[in-house]
Amino acid sequence: MSTTEIPTPDVLRHHWQDEADAAYLYRVLAAVEPDAKKRDVYRRLAEVEDRHVMIWKDLLTKGGMPPGEHTPSGTTRLRAMAGRVFGPNFLLPMLLREEAREVKGYLALHRSTPKENEAHDAAFLLARESADHATALSNISGGSDEPWHRKNAGELIRNIVYGFNDGLTANFGLVAGVIGATATDSFQPVIVAGVAGLIADALSMGASGYLAAKSEQEVYAHEIEMEKDEIALMPEVERDELALLYEAKGIDPIHANEFATQIMDHPARMLDEHVREELKIGEPEMSPLNQGWITGFATGVGAIIPVAPFLLIHTATAAWVSLAVSMFAHFAVGAARAMFTGRGVIRSGMDMFVVGLGVAVVGYLIGDWVGNLL
Repeated sequence: MSTTEIPTPDVLRHHWQDEADAAYLYRVLAAVEPDAKKRDVYRRLAEVEDRHVMIWKDLLTKGGMPPGEHTPSGTTRLRAMAGRVFGPNFLLPMLLREEAREVKGYLALHRSTPKENEAHDAAFLLARESADHATALSNISGGSDEPWHRKNAGELIRNIVYGFNDGLTANFGLVAGVIGATATDSFQPVIVAGVAGLIADALSMGASGYLAAKSEQEVYAHEIEMEKDEIALMPEVERDELALLYEAKGIDPIHANEFATQIMDHPARMLDEHVREELKIGEPEMSPLNQGWITGFATGVGAIIPVAPFLLIHTATAAWVSLAVSMFAHFAVGAARAMFTGRGVIRSGMDMFVVGLGVAVVGYLIGDWVGNLL
């Protein structure tokens, strides 16, 4: 958008939908939150979002395009459903990211909208209030600058979704390739290849997840140990370094130096501050063992879907059932990924549907070509 462009009705409607979706999710968050004080905060945040909704609704109405009744987007409904199942710690990180995204979006809208346009002032007001919301949620989460990086519920679901997706797609392509290469009506080779692929893919993904998480922890542990030695050997240098980090975040030099000096009297806290501010290392989201078995198990569950019809049906129908079930699963896992990507459920699902179909076609054609060669 240029610096003099008036926001289109589509832009206004987009912000109206975002705010209405946020109000809906805050009420879901309040409904699943067991703590009364936090529940009250979420309800009040929902009421503020309602005011934001009215701002955009009024602008749309003045432009002759009233938005009508709000219907939560597919992604919002999916997040709400997952929040009801997995609890507030699943929804909270997503709402934090949404608030941060809204701040950036509203500031960009404020800068790009002419001053005489009502959206100019509205965007600035909403950017400020969205920042206040993010601060409130941050305090609820424990007061860190980006507490969503410390929540493991979202990471757990993400590992499940992506592990499931990997197993489904890889084994689907393998099964399609064996079908293309098999000239007989027997599906025994398909079953053998599919089960072998399932086991191999699950073990491979599980081992990769375990080793990746373990290697990351080892690297972090080494960096933290080095930082600990630096603090012990040259505390004044580390204090000045911490003060500069605080200044870079907007704290004035005098207060930054005072904070750093106070923290220097507590070595453990000094180390924690350097780890977070300088090394940008947070708490591990899950252990390597958990990372490994969760990813491996999810991969195995996804990989069994293309094979299951051949274990249950012993006619040519099994191939078509496998195709239908696998394509539906591709769409479903794509839709589930929308919870983390922020894209629309239908669009994300169709992307995965097309990927799955492409894998099946390529796998079948290559299998057929190799089978003819042999």
